[in-house]
Amino acid sequence: MPIAEVNAPIDAPRGLAGVIVTETQLGDVRGAEGFYHYRQYSAVELAAARSFEDVWYLMFHGELPSAAQLAAFRDETAALRALPAAVRDALPALAHAGALSGPLAGLRTALSLLGATAGFRPLYDIDADRRRVGALAACAAVPTLITALHRLGQGLQPVEPRADLGHAANYLYMLTGEEPEPDRVRAIEAYLISTIDHGFNASTFTARVIASTGADLAACLVGAVGALSGPLHGGAPSRALDMLDAIGTPDRIDSWIRDSVLRGDRIMGFGHSVYRTEDPRSRMLRGVAEQFGGPLVEFAVQVEARVEALLAELKPGRELHINVELYAGVVMELCGLPREMFTPTFCAARVVGWSANILEQAEDSKIIRPAARYVGPPPPQPLPAAVPR
Repeated sequence: MPIAEVNAPIDAPRGLAGVIVTETQLGDVRGAEGFYHYRQYSAVELAAARSFEDVWYLMFHGELPSAAQLAAFRDETAALRALPAAVRDALPALAHAGALSGPLAGLRTALSLLGATAGFRPLYDIDADRRRVGALAACAAVPTLITALHRLGQGLQPVEPRADLGHAANYLYMLTGEEPEPDRVRAIEAYLISTIDHGFNASTFTARVIASTGADLAACLVGAVGALSGPLHGGAPSRALDMLDAIGTPDRIDSWIRDSVLRGDRIMGFGHSVYRTEDPRSRMLRGVAEQFGGPLVEFAVQVEARVEALLAELKPGRELHINVELYAGVVMELCGLPREMFTPTFCAARVVGWSANILEQAEDSKIIRPAARYVGPPPPQPLPAAVPR
């Protein structure tokens, strides 16, 4: 077959929506049904019934661990939480440099330094066992990096990780310096599990594109963090709570939402590129929030009901339902997390999904290299004469 036919361009929808670019065994999002899964299990059921380490093991190994395997895995990952001295010593400067942009900016640089210090090699050059070891180290270190950068930015000293605490409890402990209450641990753990993976979202796809080049794991994760930092991806939970603050009281819901929609503003916490039903993560996190109760939860439920009704009226046929952002923000607020830590907390979970995708992509030697349609002035144009120097 002629080369021109082999490489013939194929039109794809804007944003690659719905385009299947590879096969995966890690999970899927079934938007029409309002369902998503990790491996062969419902992600929502896993979040309700299992520990973070259970699901981490599942994503890396393809099966849930036995009691003995889980204990060994917890010991293995807990031992990797402490940072190398070269990384730890650099964190104050990174926190100072990122004072205006927050922990994710520092995390990108810290991950690069971690990869260099740990001697991460290109994925193309190492075997599956060494890739797994590097991925575990990165996943274990990210919560330590995030919390240390945040505390340093607040003028506080980092809190060293504790090997006797589970992943979620240790995260809250490093963030606050206090052993967290069990109800907060369980709420944050459910949130973390629910956000480990979610199909080929922007950050996951970015990680896989970089992995397809054979680059090292840190390079893949830095790219993913960069994608996650965008307000249209991981940055939305805090903005959803900012919306609740802006609305203020129940009597202002209809007028505020109606005016925003008519101005063409996006309503944070509603609408999703894949789901055409209620986001199952939101349904689960609403239940977590309702276990705490209180004015914030009651107000969020009122806003949810009115926004859905108003969007159905003002944008008929669009199927704009609640997504994960609103109740994710509510749960994190109830658990005492500052809003600037909402997206970094998302990152502390999603790094496991990114890493699982990177490991899977590393098994395929085909580089991801799509095409674009050129729409500029028709070439070749006559080259203008050079300006005399």
